Amino acid sequence: MLDKFYDYIGANSHVPVVIICIAIMLLAGFLGTRITKLLKLPNVTAYILVGILLGPYCFDLVPEYVSSGMDFISDIALAFIAFSVGEYFRFSTLKKNGPQVVVITLFEALLASVLVFVLTFFILRLGLAFSIILAALASATAPASTMMTIRQTHARGDFVDTLFSVVALDDVVSLLAYSVAVSVALASLGNGFSASDVLLPIAWNIMMIAIGIGCGFLLKFLMAKRSTDNRLIVSIALLFAICGIGAAVDVSPLLGCMAMGTVYINISGDDKLFKQLNYFSPPILLLFFVKSGIGFRLDALVSTEHSLGGVPLLVIGILYFFVRVAGKYLGAFAGCAIVKKPKKVRNYLGLALSPQAGVAIGLAALGARVLGGDTGSMLETIILSSSILYELVGPALAKLSLYLSGSYGDRAPAEVTEGEGAEAVKKPPTREEQVASLKEQLCSIQKQLAVKEYARSPEEEAFLEATEPPEPDEASETSVGSEYNRRKFINKR
Repeated sequence: MLDKFYDYIGANSHVPVVIICIAIMLLAGFLGTRITKLLKLPNVTAYILVGILLGPYCFDLVPEYVSSGMDFISDIALAFIAFSVGEYFRFSTLKKNGPQVVVITLFEALLASVLVFVLTFFILRLGLAFSIILAALASATAPASTMMTIRQTHARGDFVDTLFSVVALDDVVSLLAYSVAVSVALASLGNGFSASDVLLPIAWNIMMIAIGIGCGFLLKFLMAKRSTDNRLIVSIALLFAICGIGAAVDVSPLLGCMAMGTVYINISGDDKLFKQLNYFSPPILLLFFVKSGIGFRLDALVSTEHSLGGVPLLVIGILYFFVRVAGKYLGAFAGCAIVKKPKKVRNYLGLALSPQAGVAIGLAALGARVLGGDTGSMLETIILSSSILYELVGPALAKLSLYLSGSYGDRAPAEVTEGEGAEAVKKPPTREEQVASLKEQLCSIQKQLAVKEYARSPEEEAFLEATEPPEPDEASETSVGSEYNRRKFINKR
């Protein structure tokens, strides 16, 4: 019935069908989050599941030509994700614990990739191109689920500081690994390896980083004294420009957009722009994840007829899920042991690194284009199906790791000063310090409000004089106290 309706309204143009399908995707995605919110699951889980329901293997509410015509959504969504990740790379923070975080991130990301590559290429014999791209995708971690769990539990301490830094840097490692993997995959799919096949994509990625750095400085220059509307226009225009350049040379725009975000936050310190874009981007991210769910090949996953190298796709997906989790845990454990992190950080950090969505799904869509045909579709199917499972169990594992590490609850560490780490514990202020701070704040507020000097009666003058200490050697404190009490009495009057 819906097909006939689409044929009727789209007889002259597909525009009405596309607009209605986008409305259905947005509304269905929103309704899906109402259910996952009750289950305390991230929104991305709802978006992917809704996409599967709207897809051809369930209700088939979105025609194939609509979903295939929305491929540009993937590049735009990844541009927003990459730019927002750049906010976490502040040079001031990286200088303090950068070397330790780099070691931990390299171990947890690369060991997961190595184990997945050994599984797929040497054990399952799935081919070099497919194996190396899937292995590169295994390094990616979804920071959204982990950060949401941290905010919900109000966790803090060295474990949380390390986790924040690792999940932010993890995407950089995965992007670099993916760039190298695609270069090798393209070379293996051709007539053999050549220097140009490997070095040219790397050169394009270096060019994208340089363009991103230049756009970061340009963004800082263009942001001066702009209204909110113009700030959004300028920043989105530069992000789209990077996406267009990347699409023209068939290179992911992720590194360029991340470089732009990193440069901008470090030279401007303006985190408000990232918040503004976060308010703008949810509909785009929703469409991206719902579209990914629509493209999910449910029949290929559950059918024994669909296989790769004689191995059923379901078996590949299950093995990938467990091998990647093992690689993340063992890599984080080894990295923490090398940099001599505390036992609680070393033993439980790997559990919080299991979620995978966002960047991995976007890179899978790009990887599917590289592989093409059924092989590309199977790659995307494995990543999507495992991402759903990761997003279901990931928040629970992250919360468990926070609890076992003593990062929240009764065993949570004392509040620490920002950027100082767990070593510098802030001492609670004394009563005298609290009173002095309160007086200074109130006096400052009164001065800002420019309180009018009302005519006072003799009784008021006597009261104000009585509040002043008689000691002449404490003139500075007397001045602050009398001014505070005098203005306080005026306000009451």
